[in-house]
Amino acid sequence: MGIEAFRYDGKRALVVGGATGMGAATAKLLQDVGADVVVMDYAPVTQSGVQFIQVDLRNQASIDAAIDTCGGPVHALFACAGVADGTDGLERINFLGHRHLIERMVAQGTVGRGGSIGAISSAAGLGWESNLAELKEYLATSDMATGTAWAVEHKRTDYMWSKQAMNLYVAAQAFPLLAKGIRINAICPGPTDTPLAQANAETWLGFGTDYREATGVAASTPEEQAYPLVFLGSAAASHVNGIIMVTDAGYMSSGLTGSYEPAVGAAMFLYGRL
Repeated sequence: MGIEAFRYDGKRALVVGGATGMGAATAKLLQDVGADVVVMDYAPVTQSGVQFIQVDLRNQASIDAAIDTCGGPVHALFACAGVADGTDGLERINFLGHRHLIERMVAQGTVGRGGSIGAISSAAGLGWESNLAELKEYLATSDMATGTAWAVEHKRTDYMWSKQAMNLYVAAQAFPLLAKGIRINAICPGPTDTPLAQANAETWLGFGTDYREATGVAASTPEEQAYPLVFLGSAAASHVNGIIMVTDAGYMSSGLTGSYEPAVGAAMFLYGRL
């Protein structure tokens, strides 16, 4: 296919959480590479040329109605919605709602053979392997209601846990989805200059400032995260499946290897090696 493998001509792409930030950049890039784009979000969408469907990821009935409105087929599904700690229903918005939407769309054939799924996770979710047993228990919950009840009972309604859950979900679904002809991957961004990050600037954009100053790079733009995400959903990545791509300009790798000593503590904390 050559360079055409990177394009989405003739394909329909759904971006969940595409009103702002990385999701909006993903929707715009998908349009640029030829996709027919549908955006689901709770907030209104200003991007022209896309179909907008309002959805509340905290509410299963709202998700089901949005899926019905969307119809099919969907050749590429991007799970991009996310909120910060302190938001009511975080565990549903960041993970459980996405899981329900993905699994229903796959079950009814809306996303079928030849399709792809891409998720925006976070570098905060790295090191999920150290919590594997508990995460597997969480992912074994059968639906949004039981998942929420589990998260509340185990005090796991925080941002980091939701991203660890998404990372395990992507890894665990690599085989069963590929058996249906569907690929699934995720990116784990480092600090990215989005409206959500600006609202939590001290902790989100303040993280890794010293590394960025030492390397001469800035915090990522939403577009810089959309590029690898859209690539993962394209035919150009046809043999890429079940990966958690870390898109943090090398911060965690530098901490794990000790090549940038100030990042060692953060890397060891996330990977459970303290």
